[in-house]
Amino acid sequence: MHQKTVDAAALARLAEQFRSMPPVAALQLRVEGFDGGCLRLHAPLAANINDKGCAFGGSLVSLMTLAGWGVVTLHLQQAGLSADVFVADMQVRYRAPLFDDLQAEACLADHQSWDAALARLHEDGRADLSLSSRVRLPDGGIAVESTARYVARVKR
Repeated sequence: MHQKTVDAAALARLAEQFRSMPPVAALQLRVEGFDGGCLRLHAPLAANINDKGCAFGGSLVSLMTLAGWGVVTLHLQQAGLSADVFVADMQVRYRAPLFDDLQAEACLADHQSWDAALARLHEDGRADLSLSSRVRLPDGGIAVESTARYVARVKR
């Protein structure tokens, strides 16, 4: 599938979906952007701080999970599909504490194809997608990274 950016209205709808979920609203996340491949989310450290003064691990994982869910949701909407998206499993590696705002990015894993996933959804009504997510340190290093499998099921 040719990757293209989505319009501002689609990103605003996604941000509204996030705000409508009370646990997500507590993160105070903001949709930073979507380049057609990767979705970027931001959350302030002040709303996601732990007892050590750095980003809370649960907030880091939540932001990466939401970025993955969001990128799949945006791609399905672009394709005109109405589907439920679920995170199925996730592997997380914490690399360094983050003492700054959280900036998460999620992208389809290198070995995956949106075209193949959309074809499976059309044929079977279900598709599994692997995504890679990360939260960077201010210097560009990695604070935490994950690989996750998401499942999309066409609404019938």
